[in-house]
Parts: sequence; structure tokens; C-alpha cells
Amino acid sequence: MSLPRVIVTGSSGFVGRHLLEVLADDHRIFGIARRSQQRSHAPEHPNITWFQADIGERPQIEHAFRVIGGQGGAETVIHLAAHYDFTGEESDEYRRTNVQGLRHVLELSKAIGVRHFVFSSSVAACPLPTTPEGVINEDTPPTGEHIYARTKRAGEEMLAEFSPHMRTVIVRFAALFSDWCEYPPLYMFLQTWLSQVWNRNILGGRGRSAIPYLHVQDVVLFLLQVLDRLDALQQGEILIASPDGCTSHLELFEAATLAYHGARETPVFMPKALAGPGMLVRDLMGRLTGSRPFERPWMARYIDTEMRIDARRSRARLEWAPRPRLAILRRLPFLLENFKTDPALWHRRNREAMKAVTLPENLKVHWLLQKHEETIIDEFNGLLTGPKGTSRFARYQYLTPEQHDWHHRLIMRNLMNAVRTRDRGVFMGYCRDLAEQRLAQGFQAHELCGALEALNLVCFRVLRRDPESRGLRQAITDYVTSTLRAGCDQAQEVFELHEARLQRTHSHATRT
Repeated sequence: MSLPRVIVTGSSGFVGRHLLEVLADDHRIFGIARRSQQRSHAPEHPNITWFQADIGERPQIEHAFRVIGGQGGAETVIHLAAHYDFTGEESDEYRRTNVQGLRHVLELSKAIGVRHFVFSSSVAACPLPTTPEGVINEDTPPTGEHIYARTKRAGEEMLAEFSPHMRTVIVRFAALFSDWCEYPPLYMFLQTWLSQVWNRNILGGRGRSAIPYLHVQDVVLFLLQVLDRLDALQQGEILIASPDGCTSHLELFEAATLAYHGARETPVFMPKALAGPGMLVRDLMGRLTGSRPFERPWMARYIDTEMRIDARRSRARLEWAPRPRLAILRRLPFLLENFKTDPALWHRRNREAMKAVTLPENLKVHWLLQKHEETIIDEFNGLLTGPKGTSRFARYQYLTPEQHDWHHRLIMRNLMNAVRTRDRGVFMGYCRDLAEQRLAQGFQAHELCGALEALNLVCFRVLRRDPESRGLRQAITDYVTSTLRAGCDQAQEVFELHEARLQRTHSHATRT
């Protein structure tokens, strides 16, 4: 029996990657994305064919659909590709991707006989309720003022042109997050609230700004329900993937500080009349210094506004509901545990979600060390045991391959921990213990310190080959070279103290 055939645009994105992981075993998937599978960390599977193409570039997307058509086509398109950012600026990219790119995909889908087209949008395309009782539901038009809303409205109107040729469904998502956060505004809130910066306790207005949040795992199940019911859904039907209601900044602040510090912090409320001018001044200062803050002046108008959702109709149509254990307030402790235990991965994943955030240099170096750990170990082992190592590192030739591998991984783990925490104490203690062990095995000080110098050479050489190390030469020196030198110094002290004890013993024996 042949597998259902699905085209997923935006397959390297946040939702796309998670959806592919679930679909791959029982669907034939054609993924289309600007980034490669490897660079986007998208799943690889025999049932996935990947096309690296920009939907805004007609020749690129034509090639992908031509190949798909030649392989039997597909029944369904899940269109996740879109442009959105939080700058508030009227970028041409909105129209190029969200409108022109959509037209390319629709026309080419029609050409290969696609039957179903699932169009992704957001509740953010809808205007906010104007009364305390008002809600956004499936009947709310996408008439928001933001450029994103305007392009999504144009996209929904465009779908109607193709209704004679394929059944279309419109899905509007809430704000989507994972256990690693990956939703830029929430990431920036947590970065501020859990830090020691001067404004960490300040909330705009009364902290009532509120939107709905949905875990990406719930999004995937939502889309699976859509796929299973495509023939039963109405032409152009609108569905909302969201919990009902919304979650405020105050609720998030209290839950985050409680989970992180063990006690709720007391917020300082900044009146809306002052918050707006304050955001404007900070943005102007950022323009002058070349480092603008995430909060932009356009966001001030939304202080203390609530984006309340009523998605009862969608839940009934799909027999789906968000799982309580994945609700944002219940999930925050899981997010913060990931933030504490692996900050480099936390920042990397959120940096990718934001396209550009400021990541501390030590965490950039830590991430590069993680990325290239196997290469570093292989090249380091080659220096110690290869032709050039037999004379310089004589005692290392007596270690078994298993011992080399174990020790190389141990020293890399200690080095990466020192870089991640910016604390060399544990690494220096490890090097003292290693020196004691090597001393007992008959090693000379120059062999152990030479090995540490060789590891530094390999790390520097491997990391600098990666284009993402651009601008990090000094940081690699500060966090890798200096750490290894500090470890070498501790090892030398162990050998020197041992030599001093031997001399004292010899002198004492001579005198007696």
C-alpha cells in the first residue's frame, strides 16, 4: 500500500521540523525550505525528500515541483513557509514570501494535481478584541493593522482563486513554544526577568498584556487531526490551533520567578503613559549605539491589551484539545530546567528562532566545541599517537585505544564545562588529578603539558575552520587557550612538587 504523499513548505522551520518527525514513518514527504536539512537540524528519513528552495524565487520552486510531479506528485500541501519578525518594520520580505511566494506554491500545486491545501496563519493576523468580553474566534477576519496581517489577508483571498482546483483549509496558530522556549518575545522576557539587569522586575502597565500560547507538540497533533479530516472539512474552513483565553505577562512573570528562584518576585508596574516614551528613548539610544533592544516603540500600543481566544468550534470539528500538562504556566519549570542545565543549547535554539540575538561569547565557543567534539577528539588522538607523536609523546603510546578515547572525552567534557560556566576551577582541579595519575604512570611533565598544548592547537584549528567562528578568534583564546594553559600550570606544579620532594629525600639520605 502506497503512503500518503505530502508537500511541506517551511519544513526547516519550528513547526515544520516537529511535524516531519511525526509524519515520516507513514507518509511520503517532500520538504521545501530555504535551509538544508543539516543546518536546520531537520529530521532525516528514507521517506523524506528535501528541496532547498526559496518559495519567493520562481525558478527554484519550479524545479522542486517538477521533480515532485515526476515522482508521482502529492495529494496535500501543508504551507508553513512565511515571513514574520518583531521589528514592526514594513519589510519587502513580507510581500515577497507571504504573497508572491504563496502564489508560486498555489500555481505549481495546481499544475501537479494537489487536492488539499492547508494554509498556516496566526491569530496575530486578527484585530484585538475591543471590549473586555470580546474574543477572537473562527469568524474573526484577518484585518489587523500589522504588515503581517495584511499579507495573510491577501493570502486568504488568494486561496479563493484556487478553490475550483483544490480544497483549502486555513489554520491560525496561537503563539507557539517548546520546552526550549523558541518563541522570541517569551525568550526575551525570561532573559530579562531572570537576570540581574536594572529593569528585570518592570512590567508595562499592570502586566495584563496577554496572548494565547500553545506547545508545539500540541500543534503537531492538531495538524494530524486536520490531515485525517481533510475530506470532511468545508472549502476554505478556518480553524484555530489555540487554547481558550490568554496568559498575561504578570502570570508568566510570577510563574517564571517562582520556578527559577523558589519564590515569586514582586513586579514593578510601569504606567503605560511612561512605558511608551521609555521604549522610544531606549530604541533611539540603541540606534545610536548600533544595538537596538528587542522592545520596539510600536509594541507600546499593546500594553495591557488581551488577545482572548474562543476556539470551541475548532476543537469540536477536529475532536482535539490542548493537553493541560503542556499549558504554558505548567510547562515553564521544564523550560527553565533546560535553561539552567544547557544554556548554550537554549541560546542557540532561541537564536535560530529569532534569526539574530546577542549570545555571550563563551556560549558561542561552547556551542562550537560541542558541534566539533568528535573532530577535535579524532585530530587530537592523531597528534598523540600518529607518526609525529611517537617521540614527543612516548608514554602515550602505551595507552590502549580505549584509554585514549575515554581520557579524550573526559578532558573535553571538563574543558567545555569550564567554557560554559566561565569557571576554570573544576578544570584546574581535574588537571591536578590527571597529573598525579600520569606521574604514577611514569609520564614526564613535558609530555602532559605538551598534550594540553596539542589539544589547544587542535581546538583552535578546528573551530577556526567553521565559518560561524568568524569574529571569535579572541574569545577562543580567552576561553579555550587560557583554560588549557591554566590546567597546564596546575599539572606542572604537581610535577615540580614531586621533584622537590624527591630532592629533599635524596638530600636527607645523603646527609645520613
